[in-house]
Amino acid sequence: MPQHLMKNIDFSKVLEMEGLVQYQEGQVVSRTLAQGKPVSITLFAFAEGEEISSHSSGGDALVYLLDGEAEITIGEERYQMKKGQTIVMPAGIPHALQAVKPFKMLLIVIFSL
Repeated sequence: MPQHLMKNIDFSKVLEMEGLVQYQEGQVVSRTLAQGKPVSITLFAFAEGEEISSHSSGGDALVYLLDGEAEITIGEERYQMKKGQTIVMPAGIPHALQAVKPFKMLLIVIFSL
């Protein structure tokens, strides 16, 4: 049997991405779907007012909002984002995320080999 490279998700089943992670008051909830040297894929649900403080990553990080509204800071620039929008946070540039309203996102980080 082949080794699966993804985890925490059903295979060969139609799913709604937004429903794979749930809001919990006062928390940031995450569900890792894949993690390795070339790529990391994680779903997040942020309760209103929750945040991830400024940090930088060794890879380019694509954020796709599945629901809600967020403020994303990249370097010195702030971006107001809503459901259906996406942005790339470049490797090595400090970034932060805050829930203006509860929001869910898909995060895909691509690392250099």
